[in-house]
Amino acid sequence: MESRGLCKGKIMTTTPHILAFGGSLRSDSFNQKIAALAAEGAREAGAEVTVIELRDYPLPVFDQDLEAASGMPAEAKKLKELFLKSNGLIIASPEYNSSLSAALKNAIDWISRAESDDEPPIAALAGKTALLLSASPGGLGGLRGLVHLRSILGNLGIIVLPDQIAIPTAHEVIKADGTLGDTKQSNKVKQLGTKLTNHLKKMLA
Repeated sequence: MESRGLCKGKIMTTTPHILAFGGSLRSDSFNQKIAALAAEGAREAGAEVTVIELRDYPLPVFDQDLEAASGMPAEAKKLKELFLKSNGLIIASPEYNSSLSAALKNAIDWISRAESDDEPPIAALAGKTALLLSASPGGLGGLRGLVHLRSILGNLGIIVLPDQIAIPTAHEVIKADGTLGDTKQSNKVKQLGTKLTNHLKKMLA
């Protein structure tokens, strides 16, 4: 049974709350599909999971002058609120030029910003636990991008689980409905979602 308490105005619960998304803006993103697959495993293990698409939160390129003039954009505030309500993150990141996508980095840059002088630094990110995945048509499956993403998230105070999956030749193995042609590989993706949930349950106990 879920237990609830109140801490600094936030509802605390023993049920893990996970935010899952792909780091691509493309409508038929391979990474969005595997994020949703990992989310299935997390739900089956008892987590409450919200799956979003970054393309639904259009953001300007982070510009400190823009922030000073008009504050945080409305879509960035909505996205940040989802992060604040989550204990864990499932991030499936495409690899662009051997690194993470500009869209994902830009979202992180906006979410990391404080909206008032009394807001703790990186409040929407620090202390959370993240699971990383990637998929790419290339032979490494987006692995090089995960190296950079892992470093960035770690520097922001996020615990990044050591287990990850990078799926090569994604255009051949990921079906239109988001399932994988290889059942074993599909199960491995879902099992990572389960591992994240189990880790968070221990953290919240």
